[in-house]
Amino acid sequence: MGRTGRERTAIWTFAHRSSRMTHNWSVLIQEKSRRALPTADDVEAASMRIADEVITTSLHISDRLSAATGARIYLKREDLQPVRSYKIRGAFNFLLQLSSAERQRGVVCASAGNHAQGFARACAALGVAGTIFVPKTTPRQKVERIRHFGGRHVEVIIEGSTYDDASDLAKRHAQVTNALVVSAFDDPLTIAGQGTIAQEIHTQLPQDPDVIVVPVGGGGLLAGVVAYASVHMPSTTVVGVEPEGAASMMAAMAAGRPVTLSNIDSFADGAAVRRAGDFTYELLSQHDVPLFTVPEGRTATEMLDLYQVEGIIAEPAGALASAAVGPSGSGAPVTVAPDSTVVCIISGGNNDISRYPEVLERSLVHEGIKHYFIVDFPQEPGALRRFLNDVLGPDDDIAMFEYVKRSDRETGPAFVGITLGSPSDLSGLLERMDESPLQIERVSQDSPLFRMFV
Repeated sequence: MGRTGRERTAIWTFAHRSSRMTHNWSVLIQEKSRRALPTADDVEAASMRIADEVITTSLHISDRLSAATGARIYLKREDLQPVRSYKIRGAFNFLLQLSSAERQRGVVCASAGNHAQGFARACAALGVAGTIFVPKTTPRQKVERIRHFGGRHVEVIIEGSTYDDASDLAKRHAQVTNALVVSAFDDPLTIAGQGTIAQEIHTQLPQDPDVIVVPVGGGGLLAGVVAYASVHMPSTTVVGVEPEGAASMMAAMAAGRPVTLSNIDSFADGAAVRRAGDFTYELLSQHDVPLFTVPEGRTATEMLDLYQVEGIIAEPAGALASAAVGPSGSGAPVTVAPDSTVVCIISGGNNDISRYPEVLERSLVHEGIKHYFIVDFPQEPGALRRFLNDVLGPDDDIAMFEYVKRSDRETGPAFVGITLGSPSDLSGLLERMDESPLQIERVSQDSPLFRMFV
């Protein structure tokens, strides 16, 4: 079946059952075609194909990041797309190339939220029936927007703990219903659609940027940008940045193949993928693409800075790229040279406002302003007052205090969160704790107790 220069061969195995004189066909193997990796030509074709469905997003100069680095830092504002993320590009590029027969089969996808919104909008626009699986961790705001964009054309099923769980469910659904899987990142058609961002950057700047910083989940956006930039912007370095707690592409590169991470931090839900894509890995392995990780706390701080300074509401995955950059010696994952031109892709702005307390918490901990301790207090009057007077500094404050008094014990432990006036105040606080007669234990971020309360 023709597919704009590619062949997509469907191979199906059916199990035939006879019941009540009808046939119940069960799809055991969906499409297993090995399409060619996307090229720069495919990206350009995709750009023309989806032009009526997406907007050319602006390049916004960040005075804050430019002043901090001495470079010209641009933010590629994909949060301004109709679905507030770049995922609309890949979804439309995929669905627009389906034949009438394929559209009749219906489509299914798995998503942490952003791909689902682009998929839902495409289904509604093209009149295609779609089923969407999202994990239970998907923010409510994203689920509501998915239903808004898809309307009667899509069914949303909330199941599984992670994106990968939802992906497995979507594949099983496809085997049973014969629907086509529209991958969020691991399909040449999706990758080519995402890569149209690079084509836009190429036309928007008078000269090619020195660096493009791309957030990475499964690798579709990075693969698409690399496919285009390697041909049309050969002097540009394309850098991929992953959440520190979900670095699936770096794991794939280290292993020589995609591998499944046993545990991931789902904070950056739009990029928290256990396993990098097969197509994306294959394409990126053919290029020398630098990969870095960004601590979740650093991403949280960048989300707050984007909101408070630039007025940009970015979700965690959307803030990954700009969170990564900094001047040499700053400890930033991606150091940029003064006078260089850098583009950071703000990949999405679907952030639930209810998440901001967690964002602030992670930022304060990362910045060294908030710390947690177990303090074993004598169960006697005045114990807490002595702790406040003798241990806390003048600018320190108790932000959390969890304590249960028990009459059968002489002491009782309390979980205490302390906010410092400055990160430099920590050494003085620890010294006073050592001098105190109280038994005090600092709670590390990798402690189960830390994760229980924070």
